Amino acid sequence: MRTAYSVETVRAAERALLARLPEDALMQRAAAGLAAACAELLGRVYGSRVVLLVGSGDNGGDALYAGARLARRGAGVTAVLLTPERAHGGGLAALRRAGGTVAAAGSPEEPVLRADLVVDGIVGIGGKGGLRPDAERLAGVVARSGAAVVAVDLPSGVDADTGEVRGAALRADLTVTFGAYKPGLLVDPAREYAGVVRFVDIGLAPPPAAAELEALQHADVARLLPAPAAESDKYRRGVVGIAAGSERYPGAAVLAVSGALRGGAGAVRYVGPAGDAVLARFPEILVSDAGPARAGRVQAWVAGPGAGDDAGNVAEVLEADVPVLLDADGLRLAERDTVRRRKAPTLMTPHAGEAAALLGVPREEVEGARLAAVRELAARYRATVLLKGSTTLVAGPAGGAVRVNATGTPWLATAGSGDVLSGLAGSLLASGLSAPDAGSVAAYLHGLAGRLAAAGAPAGAHDVASHIPQAWRNVRS
Repeated sequence: MRTAYSVETVRAAERALLARLPEDALMQRAAAGLAAACAELLGRVYGSRVVLLVGSGDNGGDALYAGARLARRGAGVTAVLLTPERAHGGGLAALRRAGGTVAAAGSPEEPVLRADLVVDGIVGIGGKGGLRPDAERLAGVVARSGAAVVAVDLPSGVDADTGEVRGAALRADLTVTFGAYKPGLLVDPAREYAGVVRFVDIGLAPPPAAAELEALQHADVARLLPAPAAESDKYRRGVVGIAAGSERYPGAAVLAVSGALRGGAGAVRYVGPAGDAVLARFPEILVSDAGPARAGRVQAWVAGPGAGDDAGNVAEVLEADVPVLLDADGLRLAERDTVRRRKAPTLMTPHAGEAAALLGVPREEVEGARLAAVRELAARYRATVLLKGSTTLVAGPAGGAVRVNATGTPWLATAGSGDVLSGLAGSLLASGLSAPDAGSVAAYLHGLAGRLAAAGAPAGAHDVASHIPQAWRNVRS
């Protein structure tokens, strides 16, 4: 599992290591990894033109020492000092000894425009807010230059702890981060600025504090996937109920069922007005028109996709003493106090617009501060919340580490894709996974299935559902 830690936690770990090392030894470790990544990106170091954007913090020192290593390999390295009086002395001396130069004060544009590679060492992980005016102008020159950009630890202008971008920031093609991942590298909108992230181990001990973020990998998901035992029957594997669809939106029911059928539960019950459409597509579904309370035994419910204004089924599902997933119209129709009073787990799966409505804030506020939004929703509703998006976040009601998933593709932004995700997650709930695990695993598989279905071209929600088994097999292989 990939974990990300707060700036305070990372700095405490660095201080503990620094106390045992000679001066600048830790910076030299970081610089070695940074220089190696830059050389790999360049392909040919000798004769290349490298510009270092150097701020006053340790990131600037890392950049200078890395620049010295590249200069010794034959690169033409120029440092642009944003605060010359506060540049790292040892790093600057090392660069000059290696043959690097410093750009004339007030005229950094020319070397930047001619650069093959720009190293962003302007602001460290403690930076708050966007770039200052001088750095913002320089970022504009970098964007016009067409040079490849490597960020030191974190792109300048993004918030390391929250992933927020409140002002101008520098976009990187590659970010080389040291010692531990920072939340801003895994959460949008900051993640978009980071490009490819490369981790460099500099010898930090595992931080004693809890992680802020967790990102499941294939092995983690494989361990969580339900598998039937020899004596299993359809009821022991779990039965998931789907209360979805309406006369106006029967397709939402069909798509939610399609996801549920591929999520590991042994049987799927459907309740709602779209029974004929569901049976026409999936004859194995158990259909009832008697309402959720009289539909038969289930281990989890999914309520809301395409439900329109049918608050009755949603309210009935919330009274059940089993895990419940709320999506789409179910989020709007569910009373917050009812959700908060539930003893069984609740998993809510809003997109940014739905989360904004629940929080009573503009959508842009949720999109700009996704980590804060998902935590606030989970606390308000005492529920597990899966906030959909380019990076899907899963937060539990008791706080702790937020799960982040980035397996998806922009092609998943298609009608009905969320209905498939809801059915898949509901099936995982019915098979026995906790709400955080069901949400995290469903998001992971759904993202992989989206990639497989699209393969670089548009795909419909039904294509995504049909590729879930292949995604499942890929994870288990």
